[in-house]
Amino acid sequence: MIEVEGLSKAFGKKREVKAVREVSFVAPDGEITGLLGPNGAGKTTLLRMLATLVVPDAGTASIASLDVLRDRYAVRERIGVLSDARGLYPRLTARENVRYYGALHGLAGPALESRIASLIEALGLTDIADRRAQGFSQGERMKVAIARALVHDPSTILLDEPTNGLDIMSVRALREQLRALRAAGKCLLFSSHVMQEVAALCDRIVILGGGQVVAQGTAPELIARSGAATLEDAFVSLLGTGEGLAA
Repeated sequence: MIEVEGLSKAFGKKREVKAVREVSFVAPDGEITGLLGPNGAGKTTLLRMLATLVVPDAGTASIASLDVLRDRYAVRERIGVLSDARGLYPRLTARENVRYYGALHGLAGPALESRIASLIEALGLTDIADRRAQGFSQGERMKVAIARALVHDPSTILLDEPTNGLDIMSVRALREQLRALRAAGKCLLFSSHVMQEVAALCDRIVILGGGQVVAQGTAPELIARSGAATLEDAFVSLLGTGEGLAA
């Protein structure tokens, strides 16, 4: 479970850029929680704080009851992160990139190779598994990055725009993988500005605007609160009014 309370972060010499402002929400285990918002809403900064890569200015956050500041090394062992910077090693093959990250998490031998083979099959990487990453398409890089994030079987998974650059078949494969992770009891936090992906995957949604939570709840709750006919219309309405919705 992810628990966030009053999390804030500002940038700039005078801290004038308020990227995240007093954000609070809970993402339960066994569910996919969506962070939905326009570009610049604070989604990536929020995920980086949860991933222990950025230190919050205020507020608290915990993952699996571990504080992201005080217990950051233990948190890192339990999370899988797909960031907006894919960062593959170009001279390594897809398989070697995934193997390297598995080794960093203490995996080795047959257990690691079996895990890699399973991810390669599940994510449709067979044709590129033993090609160097240099020259991969955006979609191919994305799929390898997803495999890398999942190789150590983390209990909590943070995904920042995971469908960027993927074709339709790859998106379908990713959806099935995420649903399988949810069924296994994992906690998934899924950031996107693509309404269709959030609607198709997420059990609950946190709408961010201007670094703040403007609404949160299930899709039916958001639609009912806004009086809109669709989730897209609800998103536009709630983002425009800045109204909040209790979880």
